[in-house]
Amino acid sequence: MDIFLQTIGSINDETRIRILNFINLNEEVCVSDIECSFEMLQSHVSRHLKILKDGSFLRVERKGRWAFYSIGSPLDGFRQSILEEIKY
Repeated sequence: MDIFLQTIGSINDETRIRILNFINLNEEVCVSDIECSFEMLQSHVSRHLKILKDGSFLRVERKGRWAFYSIGSPLDGFRQSILEEIKY
């Protein structure tokens, strides 16, 4: 039940849904990509990314001092259906 609630909690914000869709469409992004695309402060972007990561949607790969975010793989059917539902 906790995993379900954490997943739902991670997508209960329109900005996070938009960020999740952006990452899904672009495959791999860094914080600055999202900052520029959404005109958001780095601290706000990082907070949203942490929540999405805690909801098991994202994986992070560090390359030097940069962190690149992509959709976790493989996703379970529930998360995959959420990604399909938010596509636009």
